Amino acid sequence: MTASDWNKVLKQIKGKQVIAQKFLKFNKPKNRKFGIAKYKCERCGRFGAHLSQYNLNLCRQCFREIAEEIGFKKYN
Repeated sequence: MTASDWNKVLKQIKGKQVIAQKFLKFNKPKNRKFGIAKYKCERCGRFGAHLSQYNLNLCRQCFREIAEEIGFKKYN
């Protein structure tokens, strides 16, 4: 079950508190404390290839697109 799927189901059972609590207990994705899924790109939402230096929190693809706008220089 993907993250969007469990949100859709939760909206459907919103009025039924007992069922909603039980559903959340077993189906909600857990909060990550470490690993690849802990960090997410702030711009596009990707999980892999994450740059967290200088508190950027960007994936490498987004960083390449906006590096010069932020103030980084490309050395050839």
